[in-house]
Amino acid sequence: MAKKLYVGGLPYSTSDSELKDAFSQAGAVSSAVIIMDKMSGRSKGFGFVEFANDDDAMKAIDMWNGKDFGGRSLTVNEARPMQPRRDFRS
Repeated sequence: MAKKLYVGGLPYSTSDSELKDAFSQAGAVSSAVIIMDKMSGRSKGFGFVEFANDDDAMKAIDMWNGKDFGGRSLTVNEARPMQPRRDFRS
């Protein structure tokens, strides 16, 4: 079963392909995406990496969590399901 990882603390200049290349060291990456701000089009400094193999995902957490990436310390853990958003417009 696929496992999705949250990757925080990314340098704002990191591209999807750089993220995928880095995490490919742990195993086969299904997808890697940097989350972009809708208004400015700039990176929000975090993203998600998905592995087809759970063992590869756990290896990636061990390999990258707390480690330096482009001068910043990464936070890597299993992604939690997205919480429903509240609509404050009334």
